[in-house]
Amino acid sequence: MDEPVFVIHGVGNRDEADFARTVAGLRTATGLALVPVYWGDLGADDRFVDLALPRHRPARDTGLRDVEEAPPDAEESMAVLESLFGPSASAPALLRDAGEPPAALADALRAAMGAADDGLRGPGGHPDPDDVLAALAELWPTARWLALVDDPGLLRATGTALAAAVLEEGTDDSWAGLRGPGDEKGLRPLLRRRLHDLDRVAGAAVQAVAGRVNHQLRAHYGPGATRFLGDVLVYQRHRAAIHARVRERIDAVAPGLGRDPEHPVRVAAHSLGGVIAVDMATAADPLWTSSLLTFGSQPAYFHLCDPRGGQLPPYADEKPVPLPRSLARWTNLWQPLDALAFAASRVFRLADGTPPVDVPLPHTASAGLWTHSAYWRLPEVADAVRGTFAAG
Repeated sequence: MDEPVFVIHGVGNRDEADFARTVAGLRTATGLALVPVYWGDLGADDRFVDLALPRHRPARDTGLRDVEEAPPDAEESMAVLESLFGPSASAPALLRDAGEPPAALADALRAAMGAADDGLRGPGGHPDPDDVLAALAELWPTARWLALVDDPGLLRATGTALAAAVLEEGTDDSWAGLRGPGDEKGLRPLLRRRLHDLDRVAGAAVQAVAGRVNHQLRAHYGPGATRFLGDVLVYQRHRAAIHARVRERIDAVAPGLGRDPEHPVRVAAHSLGGVIAVDMATAADPLWTSSLLTFGSQPAYFHLCDPRGGQLPPYADEKPVPLPRSLARWTNLWQPLDALAFAASRVFRLADGTPPVDVPLPHTASAGLWTHSAYWRLPEVADAVRGTFAAG
């Protein structure tokens, strides 16, 4: 058998056969003797984690959408939008004078009414745009959702819709008492009704978008993040048992491999598997490792947050942490959209004084947003495995 390369998986792996197939595909792509090291059965029990996740509130029938999923309220919707886009998502509304319709809306209303001008103004004709805007300014603070809008296109559409409502009311004497109290046929009551209708539509749209974004983010990122945190917690408490599993797998293939500097092991590791590999290679009784390839991994991050011990001193005085001779070479791959991938070259130094080699991988559209599990399918990873280990 060719000199083996032991492949340690990361978080969230609960299917040993599936992991073996993944490594087999990488073995075919590289032509190397890759050996899967499975420890997922020792990881977190995530069967019931849904019980700890917030649930949707009971559905409410708003009359504007299906009742299968309740929309978030205004505060929750804005919290979702601000968490995605920052405080600027609602800042425009805060910076505007709440009593003054935005310029884009006002300009569109003037333009629409000007285009329909038939020379009829005042009693018995269309009201003057200035009168319409004055009445609208009084009503604008009641617009809960439109007051948050800063998109020019939506504001122009709102202004045009309000102008159309005014123009379609007709040219009868209903415009005579424009702002008379209790005059439900006057301009102000009409604008109040139309503004309310448009505001409800805008609110339903914002809530629908925010609700779907919130749900999709939870559905997309929730399982991966939950399994990551769960496996990290279990590894911190049961590190010895997982290390023993790795050594058992290595001994089953080549007894004594990795036990001394004359018989080092070669390791490729994903995610938390990279932390396991570095912890073992730098332990007081190390797993002697001639070449290590990590991808989407966190050893540097974990060591900065909580020094790993073994032969590694804490990071201090802005000086890189020296790695022992038991970890001879280290290449670290990361994807730009993988929030769980960290660089190593600024934190560590190998025994020969060189840093680990950090290699950024290009993001591919097929990887989607959750890229932490995409490494196994990337040809760049297969190339890196081949380049790191083919020379022996």
